[in-house]
Amino acid sequence: MKSVKNMTSGPPLRILFSFALPLMVGNVFQQLYTIVDSMVVGKALGLHALAAIGNGEWLNWLVLSMVQGFAQGFSIRLAQDFGANDIGRLKKTYATSLRLSILCAAAVLCAAFAALRPILHLLHTPAEIFPITVTYLSVIFAGIPIVMAYNFGASVLRSLGNSQTPLKAMIAASICNIALDLLFVIVFHWGVAGAAAATLVGQAVSAAICYLSLRKIDVIRTQDRTHTSDLPHARLSPRKIGAIRAPRSERRFDRGIAAELLKLAMPFAFQNVIISVGGLVVQFVVNGYGVLYIAGFTATNKLYGVLEIAAISYGFALTTYVGQNYGAGQIRRITKGVHTGALMGIVTAALISAAMFLFGRQIVGAFISGDPKDAAATVEIAYHYLCVMAAFLPVLYLLHIYRSSLQGLGDTVMPMASGGAELVMRVLVILFLPGLIGNEGLFWAEVLAWAGADVVLLSSYYIRMAGIGKRF
Repeated sequence: MKSVKNMTSGPPLRILFSFALPLMVGNVFQQLYTIVDSMVVGKALGLHALAAIGNGEWLNWLVLSMVQGFAQGFSIRLAQDFGANDIGRLKKTYATSLRLSILCAAAVLCAAFAALRPILHLLHTPAEIFPITVTYLSVIFAGIPIVMAYNFGASVLRSLGNSQTPLKAMIAASICNIALDLLFVIVFHWGVAGAAAATLVGQAVSAAICYLSLRKIDVIRTQDRTHTSDLPHARLSPRKIGAIRAPRSERRFDRGIAAELLKLAMPFAFQNVIISVGGLVVQFVVNGYGVLYIAGFTATNKLYGVLEIAAISYGFALTTYVGQNYGAGQIRRITKGVHTGALMGIVTAALISAAMFLFGRQIVGAFISGDPKDAAATVEIAYHYLCVMAAFLPVLYLLHIYRSSLQGLGDTVMPMASGGAELVMRVLVILFLPGLIGNEGLFWAEVLAWAGADVVLLSSYYIRMAGIGKRF
């Protein structure tokens, strides 16, 4: 099995697509079990249970995205070390980032439980769904160490160019989650706690698969570049570098490397927190419109993940591609790869948008049950929101492309600033636009937040690349 992939040579289109494709398939399975969660809850437990899960969606994302942010931030340094063929540092970075991941998971776990009820009260969570939301999120938050284990393992594998193992892990997790959803919710009648427990068991399976793969990387074959030319046919020679796991005597905690890793990861995690705060403000406003609006937004937000499947996959591919090529000094390859990724993103977004316009009403309807009149009203809310997002989907794809490219360059500050732009746009739009144009204003907060982030990201990327070009 080819465990790793060097991305510093070869056609960018083929490299990016071949790396992103398994991630897309894996994300499809991830979204599949997310959608099945919602369908099982919505159909078996009703609109109140669906609204409860939706009410906790942004708080859930805030906590779990912090975990993802730390894991992905640590992996940037790993990709750069691998691209530079600095194998001794790669092993030390891996050992230190593993220990940091454990500490970060423990800190996030404590903070999540401390903040759960106060934040739900601040959101003015309707009384009829408050206890259901608390139950669901309590089970999810108990599994934060499991979520960190999967995200760290998958991020390390992706930084080494391995997108196949995360795919296998996600397929296994999806099958497990769907089967347990049906068992826990429909057969055992565990309610939303059963849906949450099924998700965590699936995550545990995927984490185990990733770590088994990491332990099997006994010999990594990479390439020594005889010079740092940007020419596509620079002479290459194979080299054996050994296992990614350092010998036991070298697995000590390196404070210098830890400081560098946290410098990369903290803005990454904080960026996700900033974005989530904007989402919580949106949820606060939506909660004021009643359970039907909450359920309608929940149905569409469950499809949000489907809309950005390819965007996330292209983003992971570009973070690894840019990180490895930056470590190797291949600056012109970075420019070519990012432009190729942007074109891939725009074309993909257009195709997905067309599918949502044609079939979106039927898809959101699959989440909703109950009184026919209420169900019909909820479907209309969900479909309207979906159409607005689908119309501007290329904006979201460019956001992922350029944010991930900056992160691959080791810049996690400007992506964090783009999260601030998203926060400002979401808050301004959701607080003031409904007062000007009515309920329609609720549907525009998301797409205008994407646009605000794009302004920051595109300008930052091109300014930074101009500066890097002067040094090479």
